[in-house]
Amino acid sequence: MLRPQDSPTRERRSLDGLWQFRLDPDGVGREAGWWRGRLQETREVPVPASYNDLFADAAVRDHVGDAWYQTTVRVPRGWAGQRVLLRFDAATHRAVVWVDDVEVTRHEGGYTPFEADVTAHVRPGEPIRVTVVVNNELTWESVPPGEVEETPRGRRQVYFHDFFNYAGLHRSVWLHSTPHAHLDDVTVVTGLAGDSGTVEYRVGAVGADGLGVRAVLRDAEGVEVATAEGASGVLQVAGVHPWRPGEGYLYDLELSLTDGPDLVDSYVLPVGVRTVEVRGQQFLINGEPFSFTGFGKHEDLPVRGKGHDDVFLVHDAALMRWIGANSFRTAHYPYAEEVLDFADRNGIVVIDETAAVGQNMTLAAFALGRPKVPTFSAETIGEAGHAAHAQAIRELVARDRNHPSVVLWSIANEPESDTDEACAYFEPLFDLTRELDPTRPVGFANMMFSAYGKDRLHRYADVVMLNRYYGWYRHAGDLVAAEEALEAELTGWATEGKPIIVTEYGADTVAGLHQVTPLPWSEEYQVEFLEMYHRVFDRIDAVVGEHVWNFADFATGPGTSRVDGNRKGVFTRDRRPKAAAHMLRRRWRGTGG
Repeated sequence: MLRPQDSPTRERRSLDGLWQFRLDPDGVGREAGWWRGRLQETREVPVPASYNDLFADAAVRDHVGDAWYQTTVRVPRGWAGQRVLLRFDAATHRAVVWVDDVEVTRHEGGYTPFEADVTAHVRPGEPIRVTVVVNNELTWESVPPGEVEETPRGRRQVYFHDFFNYAGLHRSVWLHSTPHAHLDDVTVVTGLAGDSGTVEYRVGAVGADGLGVRAVLRDAEGVEVATAEGASGVLQVAGVHPWRPGEGYLYDLELSLTDGPDLVDSYVLPVGVRTVEVRGQQFLINGEPFSFTGFGKHEDLPVRGKGHDDVFLVHDAALMRWIGANSFRTAHYPYAEEVLDFADRNGIVVIDETAAVGQNMTLAAFALGRPKVPTFSAETIGEAGHAAHAQAIRELVARDRNHPSVVLWSIANEPESDTDEACAYFEPLFDLTRELDPTRPVGFANMMFSAYGKDRLHRYADVVMLNRYYGWYRHAGDLVAAEEALEAELTGWATEGKPIIVTEYGADTVAGLHQVTPLPWSEEYQVEFLEMYHRVFDRIDAVVGEHVWNFADFATGPGTSRVDGNRKGVFTRDRRPKAAAHMLRRRWRGTGG
């Protein structure tokens, strides 16, 4: 499934804007056939955006169940004779879509795209009614998992992760066209040898019997540097300009489906020529050791929730550049593909993560005070949950495998990792990820309940990824004891012979709270906390990455342990720096200001 683009043979029309919207708290809309006509009792909502914070209404913010969207669009008259497709870049957490009265697609999973061929249901030049029902319920069969409780006050969603369960059409919606005979997939694998590079490509096509495929690679100035014929091949690039951290040099790979001299279809894919490898305790990009500096982040903003926003995409990248960060992790779900496009163009390194968070009932019992139940069992996360997780990995790799910025797959965040059941659950998922993409390392983010000597999943991973909070959740306020505990554990992990990326470390901090003697929640404590971690990192050669948790404060569900959300951000939710931001800038950029 190729992304929509404008080309000599393709066109796209954005459906972003104001849609009609209606909540369905009683779950009657499907049975009543609300898609069969104009939605009643609606209000307008923007797409893309989460719907939760748009209105001064707790019933909207805390809604559990179906939410209906509807719009009308006219199919361009010039698309006659073309395939017409309707694409959603994301619908959290699942959706069913109708064109007029016909169901055209449904999708499970809140952060990857899906589309439907609607050619048979539209007439170029005529309007169509698009209706979508989006459901935000989390269950043991979903990724991430959760439970819906029936209470005297209505349905209540319980989830096991520490960020707000925003829902809606979070990313763009497209109507687009392609020829009936068309390219429908492309995979590239790049290599480097001295000053030469290779771009191995493989394309898929539909209705292409008897047609040819031509590949042309052009550099950033548009100069043709290599060509090949056939649906697969290897392009040799002399004097290659590699994609590298801090320098997002991209070539354009133009793929053409041809009938003799005639162009049938064309597609252009940006390509960064680079290699990724784990060798011993080193993480190598283009054969050179790379050290990650940066953050775990969230798609999270005031009012718009998880709705993608190009303004904050650019601003966040500017703040990362200012502070000296070279990378981030897409915690804890795949981000909008526009984010990866930007990372590709700007040389930002990305750890790409699935939405598998909250798969740890020991942690849920500790954090939420819930009864302890098995994480992986027939009654909790079982075969259906495993199948959903596997499908999430397939869709993540299919969407992001051609982005040079993506250097590492993270298939879960803080899962249970110390039981036989966890091993049985995760081993085939690691195998699946490597089968889908043998060119990148694979890992998962380990949580501190499964410290060194207890964790059993690291044997399947290429990289040790650790979320650690000594000095916050353990040894709170005692940084001397925290430093000893952190160093002892990292020293143990270093004996595994793999690179270590500390994918989370941080302390909740209220901006503007200052103390002469640093105590938890103050800006001074956050600074001293991070500086303690850095001293330990610098003493252990195996540590090749430091990702502070978090880039910015973010929204969470209600609870007494959170004050207006999670405050571990180095920046406030509206992107004002705390004192720790200046400290990190001095460390990562070697600057005093």
